[in-house]
Amino acid sequence: MPTPQKKILFCLAGVLSFVCALGTAAAIGTQLWVKGTILCKTGALLVNATGPELEKFIGEIQYGLFHGERVRQCGLGGRPFQFSFFPDLLKIIPASIHVSVILFCMVLIIFTLVGMGFFLYNAFGSPYETLHGPVGLYLWSFIACSCGCLIMILFSSEVKIHHLSEKIANFKEKSFTFKTHSERFADSFWIILACSLVHFLNALLIRLAGFEFPFSKPKDSGTATGAADLMY
Repeated sequence: MPTPQKKILFCLAGVLSFVCALGTAAAIGTQLWVKGTILCKTGALLVNATGPELEKFIGEIQYGLFHGERVRQCGLGGRPFQFSFFPDLLKIIPASIHVSVILFCMVLIIFTLVGMGFFLYNAFGSPYETLHGPVGLYLWSFIACSCGCLIMILFSSEVKIHHLSEKIANFKEKSFTFKTHSERFADSFWIILACSLVHFLNALLIRLAGFEFPFSKPKDSGTATGAADLMY
């Protein structure tokens, strides 16, 4: 049976995994992945707006993985517009990257829950297979942490390299051209980062419980034993 120290560490890791699963599920459904402002370039050039006048042509935009909202400002007041990635924006966004981000979010939730189950199993039961033991715990934590990192990398490339905000801002616009004025990642994106760090922390908790890292070479005790036998 696990020692009290291992039970406490495994329970803590299980609770952290459960919180991460809930946080990731909540983050997927929000539109708080990116927040920014968009400049109505056409309108500003028409009136040669500078300084405080430029604020009349700066709108807002925020979006997540499935939907979002933009407020266009072209000197006549803000006009909100709700949009959905599927199917509205499917033709103008890098669909393969966007779908990959969603799939990795699902995989992250699944393996986080699997890791939570095995953490609690090892806390209150006796491991009887390799995947129930320390190697399995490292495996689930590593897969979940890797998925979190891939989500951040793919979504960052979609936003920064493929200029996702500008594509959304210019969606169904014929007379005006919009340009990204400012842009920042919002709460849901940082939740994914926090979950990745938690999974890395879980790996450290496994090590604190007294388990060696996988694939680490055990000390060769055979040589020492053989040398001792030769002395007698």
